[in-house]
Amino acid sequence: MPTHVPAEAHGDERGALLNFVEAQRGGLRRAVLGLTEEQATSRPSAGELSLGGLIKHVAETELNWLRMAQQRPNEKQRDQSNWHESFQLMGDETTAGTLAFWDEVAAETEEFIRKVPSLDDTFPLPPAPWFPKDGQVSMRWLMMHLVEETARHAGHADIIRESIDGKTAFELVDLANG
Repeated sequence: MPTHVPAEAHGDERGALLNFVEAQRGGLRRAVLGLTEEQATSRPSAGELSLGGLIKHVAETELNWLRMAQQRPNEKQRDQSNWHESFQLMGDETTAGTLAFWDEVAAETEEFIRKVPSLDDTFPLPPAPWFPKDGQVSMRWLMMHLVEETARHAGHADIIRESIDGKTAFELVDLANG
C-alpha cells in the first residue's frame, strides 16, 4: 500500500473501516492524475478495462451495496443487458464527472455507516447463485467488502496507468502530494 492509513481513536471501528475504504479509493483517483480524457478512457492492455471505466464500475458497485444496506432501490441498477456499461464511460460521461459522482456516493456511504446503530446490523442479500439462500450480511461485512472490491480494482488501475505512461502508484502518490 503506497499510503499510510491513519489510526482511529481507540475502539473507532467505523472510522478505521471508512479510512481503509478511502485509502483504496485514493489509489483509483490517483491513477487518473495528469491524464487527458483520451488517456483515461484508453484500453492500453490486452483487456477491455480503462481507468475511467474502472472508476465508474467501482462507484456504481459502491452505490449498489449502499442501496442494499439501506434497503432502498438502486437508481443505477444494472442487469445482464447493460452490465458491460458499468465498465465504460458512455455518451457524455467523463472521468471528472464520474469522480464527482463517486465523491457523492462515498460521502453518502460515510454518513450511513456513521449513523447505522450497529456494525452488527444486517441486511438481506439479493437472490443470486453466488449468495446463500436467504443470506444476510452485516454492516461490518459491507465495509470489508468495499475495501476488497475497491482494492482489487485499484490494483487493476495501477497496471493500466503504468501501461499508459509508466507511472507507478508510488510516483502518483508523490504527484498527488505535490
